[in-house]
Amino acid sequence: MSNNDILKKLRVALELNNEDIIKILELVNFKVTKSELGSFFRSEDHPNFKPCGDQILRNFLNGLVIFKRGPRVEKQTPPAID
Repeated sequence: MSNNDILKKLRVALELNNEDIIKILELVNFKVTKSELGSFFRSEDHPNFKPCGDQILRNFLNGLVIFKRGPRVEKQTPPAID
């Protein structure tokens, strides 16, 4: 299964549109255009097809965690007792 297939299946399963995916990628400071995103969802024999790289899928998954759970809260360690 390719990265493109994984991205397609997640988009359908989570009922995301292209704007949602762009916002998710922006949560991890990764910019992608609508046309570039659309090229990932084309069939492999289409002339404008573009393979989805590992970096894009990784950033999407990291952004998806933030999108679903919220930003990571750093735990504060209590001060040491002398």
